Amino acid sequence: MSNENHSAEPARTVQLDRHLVRALAHPMRNRILGLLRVYGPQTATTLAGRLQVNTGATSYHLRQLADAGLVVEDDSRGNARDRWWKSAHQGTEFNATELLDQEPELALGFLHGVGQTYAENIFGFIDAMQTMPEDWRDASVLSDYFFHLRADQLDVMMREVMAVLEKYKTPDLTAPLPEGAEQVTVQIQAFPRETR
Repeated sequence: MSNENHSAEPARTVQLDRHLVRALAHPMRNRILGLLRVYGPQTATTLAGRLQVNTGATSYHLRQLADAGLVVEDDSRGNARDRWWKSAHQGTEFNATELLDQEPELALGFLHGVGQTYAENIFGFIDAMQTMPEDWRDASVLSDYFFHLRADQLDVMMREVMAVLEKYKTPDLTAPLPEGAEQVTVQIQAFPRETR
C-alpha cells in the first residue's frame, strides 16, 4: 500500500488489514502515527524528543511505517538531511474480531499498544488537572458506567454514541485551533466484564 501523491491531504481513514497491523504491532509505531496525526508533520528528531527516545529509533520506525504506506515524506518541508514525515491518513479503523482471527499475536500486540496509549492519555490528564483552568476541569469527564446488556444492545448503544461524536469531529487536527478551543480527547472503551 502506498500513497503516490505525497503533497495531497491525508485520506480520512485507513482500514487495517493483517499486513498493516504488522506495522502497528510495535507500540512506538502506533504512538508515532498518533503524534503525526495530532501535531502534523514532524522530523525523526522532533518525534524522538516527544517520545524521549533516540533519533535512530524514530528513524527506524518511520521507515517501517513508510514501507506500510501509513506515513509519507512531506516534500514541502526540509531537505535531504532534514526529512519531514506526515501521516498518510487521519484515522485508523479496524475489525478486532477479524484481526484476532487472522493474526492473533500481532493483533494482541497492536491492541495492547492502543490500550497503553489510552492509559497514558488518562494519566497525562490527571497530572495536568491541578494546573488546568477550572472551566476545562469542570467540562472534563473521568468516569465509568456499568450496564446489564446483550451484545446487540451494546452495539446499538455504541452506534448512537459514535453518531454524536461524529457530529463534533474535527476534520483536520493539524489546523490552527479556533479561539478558546483546545484539542480534546474522547476515549471510549466498552466491553464485557468478568462477573464470575
